[in-house]
Order: sequence, then C-alpha cells, then structure tokens
Amino acid sequence: MKKTIITVVGRDTIGIIAKVCTYLAEHRVNIEDISQTIIQGYFNMMMVADTSNADLSAADMSRELKALGETIGVVIRCQHEDIFNMMHRI
Repeated sequence: MKKTIITVVGRDTIGIIAKVCTYLAEHRVNIEDISQTIIQGYFNMMMVADTSNADLSAADMSRELKALGETIGVVIRCQHEDIFNMMHRI
C-alpha cells in the first residue's frame, strides 16, 4: 500500500472538500482518514490516502493538486508518507 499525506490550508470557502475529494476519486485514490477544522475563517484539512491504484504518478498528482488549490484559493500539498514523516520528526 502506498500512503500519501495531503494537506489543504487556506481561507474557508464552499466546496473545498468536495473539489479535492472529487479529484481524488476520479484518479482512483482512496481516502483512508480525514480531519478538517475551521478556525476563525481559516480552513485546514489533512488526509491519509492510499494511492496504490492511482492512475497517475505521485509527481503528476502533486502538481495537479497544487494547481487545483490555486483555482480554489487554498494551498494543497501532497507527499509520500515516508517523506512527510521524515520532515516532521523531532
């Protein structure tokens, strides 16, 4: 199983979750866990996704999610689980 961590941060607006989840479903990415909060108008979401069956490369998905974020006014980052864990070690 290839796990990917996807984070979404920005001003809250209607449809953020729907647009990100629709993109992932269209590319055969399974969301295993999701957490989202809104604090004083700022949206923050973190997802753990299984990309084993994805129909595009991790680099393409990362690039396309970044572009999607730009169109909806948020920052979307997509990282392999191992890279995410190494970057967030104490």
